[in-house]
Amino acid sequence: MKKDFWAELGKPIIGLSPMDGVTDQPFRYITKKYGQPDIVYTEFASVEGVCHGATSMLKDFLYDETQRPAIAQIYGTTPDSFRQTATLLCQLGFDGIDINMGCPAKNVAHSGAGAALIKTPELAQEIIKETKLGIEDWVNGKSAVDCANVSDEIAREVERRHALLPIAYQQRQSIPVSVKTRIGFDKPVIKEWMETILEMEPVAIALHGRTLKQQYGGLADWEQIGVAADVALGSETLILGNGDVSSLEIARERAIAYKLDGILIGRAAFGNPFVFREKIPESPTIYEIAVEHVEIFEKTYVNREKYSFLPMRKHLGWYVRGVPEAASIRAALFQTNSSQEVRAVLEENGLL
Repeated sequence: MKKDFWAELGKPIIGLSPMDGVTDQPFRYITKKYGQPDIVYTEFASVEGVCHGATSMLKDFLYDETQRPAIAQIYGTTPDSFRQTATLLCQLGFDGIDINMGCPAKNVAHSGAGAALIKTPELAQEIIKETKLGIEDWVNGKSAVDCANVSDEIAREVERRHALLPIAYQQRQSIPVSVKTRIGFDKPVIKEWMETILEMEPVAIALHGRTLKQQYGGLADWEQIGVAADVALGSETLILGNGDVSSLEIARERAIAYKLDGILIGRAAFGNPFVFREKIPESPTIYEIAVEHVEIFEKTYVNREKYSFLPMRKHLGWYVRGVPEAASIRAALFQTNSSQEVRAVLEENGLL
């Protein structure tokens, strides 16, 4: 995948939306393998955490070659930390960097990050600028080891991963910066907010059709997303819509109706990688995929110091939505701690 991948994607672009606590390495692997979305993003990671944390912070930046183009999403409030993290992400071989300006979670917004950046437009612009400068630093010869606030431990791990990349991804190439955000803080301010971001010329803006205040309540306002597309006319920035998209058909319809370059699908992909496909294949079944998902989860994390099976269980609950006796099956799955136990529960209930 070339580094200017956005320009080479067919339209409408249909991607997997980044979601904290969901779009980890195993989820992205399964979704890409069986759904084949055009783009995937990592869970977001704090730039301050990356610059001052231990190597455990890098778990959010795990990916494999099947996931390209792979986009790393980051958040925070410290421009210089964005710059240093951008250099590090280039060294890790990502195809793009996305800045989260849309997370409504209280712990994120109260720190001034995520969707709270809508209230501080000058800081938002500075963050985009510094992220781009961090990419330039990489192109001009800097690495994680040269970043003042990145620990030696993290720098060594980044160097280790870099050495394992395909040769093409070890080159010092520039990568694009995109933004994911919302239509406003407590009310839509789409025209002003879009103009603020567009001044910084990101390659793409993905827009969730709710305000921070709405969280995930009510309906996404696609008319406001359409206004964003109008504001961006004449720019080279791609506009993607997000919110309440439950199928590929709806995604395509909304891209046409609101003159968008693409759509991101979020919650509809929970336990359903086929949401990105026109037809559901006969094999493998979704329950066989669930077992594979668990096996990938174990392979990815089981040897880590603080391994826990708990994050996998919510995915198992999603895989059995809509089946007879779903509640009892879900309860049994929520007691499992391994792929063998998951397989046994599914077999006992006639799903395998």
